[in-house]
Amino acid sequence: MRYCTRCTMPDTRPGISFNEEGVCTACQHYDARANVDWDKRMQEFKALCDKYRGCNGPGGYDCAVAASGGKDSHYQVYILKEVMGMNPILFTVEDNFPMTDAGKHNLKNISESFGCTIISCKPNIKVQKTLMRKFFEKYGKPTWYVDRLIYTFPLHMAAKFNVPFLCYGENVSYEYGGNADEETYSAKDQIENGVAVGMPIEELLGDGVTEQDLSLTLAPSKEELDKLDPFYMSYFIPWNSLTNVQVAKKYGFHDLTHEWDRTHHAENFDQIDSRAYLVHSWMKYPKFGHAAATDYTARYIRYGIMTREEALPIIKQRDGALDPWSVRDFCEFCGYTDSQFWGIVDKFYNRDLFKKDEYGRWSLKTPIWEE
Repeated sequence: MRYCTRCTMPDTRPGISFNEEGVCTACQHYDARANVDWDKRMQEFKALCDKYRGCNGPGGYDCAVAASGGKDSHYQVYILKEVMGMNPILFTVEDNFPMTDAGKHNLKNISESFGCTIISCKPNIKVQKTLMRKFFEKYGKPTWYVDRLIYTFPLHMAAKFNVPFLCYGENVSYEYGGNADEETYSAKDQIENGVAVGMPIEELLGDGVTEQDLSLTLAPSKEELDKLDPFYMSYFIPWNSLTNVQVAKKYGFHDLTHEWDRTHHAENFDQIDSRAYLVHSWMKYPKFGHAAATDYTARYIRYGIMTREEALPIIKQRDGALDPWSVRDFCEFCGYTDSQFWGIVDKFYNRDLFKKDEYGRWSLKTPIWEE
């Protein structure tokens, strides 16, 4: 593994690349912010808001947010409603896992604090369990069904409610490194990113799952999509996770302080709605040799609040240490024993990146702290 000379990101992150100085694309894009005319971009954003403001008549919804209730959702609603004077409707997908206290509070709070209607999708639990087991065991991607709905459901709802101006937070590929890292305000192509790209129908059917069960996972028709104008807020406003959480807290957002210190995270405010879902994001670790602690220390370094040297012990201690609460909730939902779960995970360790000791413990062959 080769690591960015500026942050902590390895070259195994899908779609990322390094320049001749060994600096990753995410750091290069962050540096490029200094050359952006943010005042001009804000004027562009205001013009778009003016275009759609009142599009459904007085009191009607004139924009939408693909929301989870988390810090970024709070921030997006704050900008659209409190700063820009829009009237957003929120579309969210709940993953059916037991929620944290913070997660339950935040989803309620975003509606109450900002005075917003939330339309929530509770996925078919039978289908979710079937596809979770299938995709976990075959691809190590247990939450594909829920993740796919997170991308498709807001598009379907935006079309039904005639609110073309659909807000997403950051362009993940551009901000953090990925296959589609073009800087653009349009989020129309987001549905085809690597997290929840569509699967061949034959991969999904069977074991009681029918085409009818999967209707919401399909993208809207081209005719419907052409009527929508989904956008990344990160194009118009310098995106910063710490800024977002500070604004969110002013409006009542709760993090996990005093509730849960996750063993594999380096912060307590991101992806905090449920415990079981985090198994999916952690599965990057056996496949690509990095997980949430690497992701956030890399951001902290770009933000200038942590040095690379300070990040190394955090990554060493936390990145591979999947939290036991996440495993417990995941196994209870899917019906696995702990030994079945870890047996499946074991199959996904990349032998080019990891070695296994006599006690069955995996370790990186070239960890960043031994560079």
